[in-house]
Amino acid sequence: MVLDLRTIYVVCAVACLVLGCVQLLAYATGRFERWPLWWGISNLLLGFGSFGVALRDIVPDFVSVGPANSLTLAGYVALLIAIRVFAAERVNLLYYGVFIILASSPTFLVFSDGASYLLRIAYFSAIFCCCDVAIMRQGLRLVRREKLVSGWILVGLFAPTALIFAGRSTLALIGRLDGDGLFDKAGPDQWLALTAAVFICLRGITIVLMASERSRNKLIELAHHDPLTGAMNRSGLADAFGRLEAMQRAGTAAPLSVFLIDIDHFKTLNDTHGHAVGDRILLLFVQAARTQLGAGDIVARQGGDEFVVVLESTAIDAAVHIAERIRAAFHEAVQREAGLRVLPTLSIGITEGRAGRDGLGALLQGADEAVYRAKRDGRDRVEVRPPVPEDAAVEAA
Repeated sequence: MVLDLRTIYVVCAVACLVLGCVQLLAYATGRFERWPLWWGISNLLLGFGSFGVALRDIVPDFVSVGPANSLTLAGYVALLIAIRVFAAERVNLLYYGVFIILASSPTFLVFSDGASYLLRIAYFSAIFCCCDVAIMRQGLRLVRREKLVSGWILVGLFAPTALIFAGRSTLALIGRLDGDGLFDKAGPDQWLALTAAVFICLRGITIVLMASERSRNKLIELAHHDPLTGAMNRSGLADAFGRLEAMQRAGTAAPLSVFLIDIDHFKTLNDTHGHAVGDRILLLFVQAARTQLGAGDIVARQGGDEFVVVLESTAIDAAVHIAERIRAAFHEAVQREAGLRVLPTLSIGITEGRAGRDGLGALLQGADEAVYRAKRDGRDRVEVRPPVPEDAAVEAA
């Protein structure tokens, strides 16, 4: 099968130009950040660059060689900038501008004639391969940092083009690309160019998928977290506890401990110092609690000045020590707040159970009984409701 490489370049150019216009229109709506601007600019530059290459041997070399390859290089750099902007990383435009100028200069100084097309292919293919690898690295960082599953799609679509450009550069260096010019006859370069064109068109949608997933994650975050303290709200607590139940049903039902924590004298604090200070104390509690908890532990605001802490795989004896550390950390944080005439403390009630056996409601009821006893006995203390024996729970069921 004979492939027309010139036609492939023209089709790729048109696809990039259309995608670029669409992305610039998306940016013009004002609903997105700056990444569609750079992604659109990238596609326009790639489109004009590919179209210039398609005009090789039709227009003079000083039009189809230097400017065309420089535009393509600038398009790849703008693509990397778009990914970095999407990832909210610092972008030094001066640095990238200088890189484009320096990397493009061999096109005008060394590879300016048609006879040096193999060296030109090897040089620019190697640069494009490096750009693709840098974008893949950025995608992996997004996967790790933001848990964006669509980041794997980005990596999956840029990995083939990185391999294609690496292979194209290698074939050009060893002289295995057929013909004495870019469009002489069919050969490996035609197939490589066709494959690259397909992936270049496909990967234009990846950043849109990542933006959609990020927006969805942010909506879930807002729906499951208290906007004042950053702790989970009731919906988030129910969802997180449901995952614990599913995990414990699938594996060993390890004990977990549930705290119900009430901030003592909170109403008096609000009445004396105002709600702004009260809000500050709520945030102070969450910050103090998190210093004593592990990454997998749950902190949720039950309502008002009541909070829930869930410690996975933690028996009640260890939970008591953690609760005392939370109480002490909050006490130290409050002491550092200047001008407080009312000093809040913590009453903590603890119960132990099994997520898959007892349920969140039953565990919270047990912790509530313990915190009521802590308040009745003088506040600023930790009280424990003994865990229900497993055989008794089975009989009750």
